[in-house]
Formats: sequence, C-alpha cells, structure tokens
Amino acid sequence: MTEYHLTTPIREEDVRKLRVGDVVYITGTIVTARDAAHRRALELVRAGKKSEIPINFEGLAVYHCGPLVKRVGDTWKIIAAGPTTSARMEAIEPEFIEIFRIRAVIGKGGMGPKTTEAMKKYGAFYGAFTGGAAALAAKAIKSLKGVYWLDLGTPEALWVLEVENFGPLVVAIDSHGNNIYSDVMEKARKKYEEIISRI
Repeated sequence: MTEYHLTTPIREEDVRKLRVGDVVYITGTIVTARDAAHRRALELVRAGKKSEIPINFEGLAVYHCGPLVKRVGDTWKIIAAGPTTSARMEAIEPEFIEIFRIRAVIGKGGMGPKTTEAMKKYGAFYGAFTGGAAALAAKAIKSLKGVYWLDLGTPEALWVLEVENFGPLVVAIDSHGNNIYSDVMEKARKKYEEIISRI
C-alpha cells in the first residue's frame, strides 16, 4: 500500500501508478454528480450541445454525493458531504469516463465490470470513501466554486468544490483492470462452491 497526494487536473500518468489498496488524497477541484447530472450531461453531448455543460470535467474527480447544504444569505454552506452508492451509475459511468476523461470517481460500494474496463482503457480510478464520514468529507472542502443545475434538486445538482487533502480514498478499482469488489465476490463464490461440494 502506497499513499499518494494528487492535485487536479489529475494526469493520466499519475493514475496509472495507482494500484488497488493504495490510499489517495485529492487537492483541487472535485464535482458532485449523481444519476440525474450524469444523464443530463450525456444527453447534452448526444444532442450536440456539449458547449452547454457548465464545467470542463477533464482531469477532475467526480464524487457520487448529494451534499447536505444550507442557504446562508446569497451563498451556500456545505454541512455534510458523504458518498452515495455508486453501483446505480454503472450503466452510464463508462460512457461518462470516455467522453469527459475524468480521472477519478469517488463513492461507496464500488462499481462493476463495465466501469472497470472504461477505467482501464481511459486511465481513471475508483476511490472508495468511508460511508458515514460525511462531516469528515465536509471538513476537507475549502470553498464552493459554483453550483449548476439546481433545477434537478440540491442532491442532484453539480456542486463544484475546492478541496484540500480530500480523503482518505482507498483505490478499489485501478486503471489496470483490478477491482477489489469483484475479487472479493469471486473468492466468496469459490468458497461457496467448495462448501457446497462438501455437503
């Protein structure tokens, strides 16, 4: 296990150094995006309206998170920013990685084979953030750079965050096709078959 400190925009060559089990801290810009934001961004690209997407995702980290926010005067305060379950983005994350060339996906619970393959092909990784540590995540947020697509609702909007040493993130999927979640499932399956064969 090696510890890495990455700064956005993250370079592909830095991602290629990472291996499953490494620990990463990110400084710079991360963007929250859940189901609705992923779908809207992809729909705009498919419609030839990529210029209408308010930020350039290239080299950034996308955080599967619906932050708890509070309106304070004419601005917003991030109260908590814990990860949401990533598996439900499995159907759309590979295309998102391909089109927008993000370098990191942050969430909880892992992702499947299609996302793993896209990360291998395009040079990205999945950083698992501890569920239930929403206050820790919020502590690493230094400022709110912008918020877009509030019409989707505050949890689904794009929150552009300036962070410092955001983590610890455990590399659970690396850019070499390794997926700790798949590995655990495969070991469990083999153990199950072994036990069943003895019965």
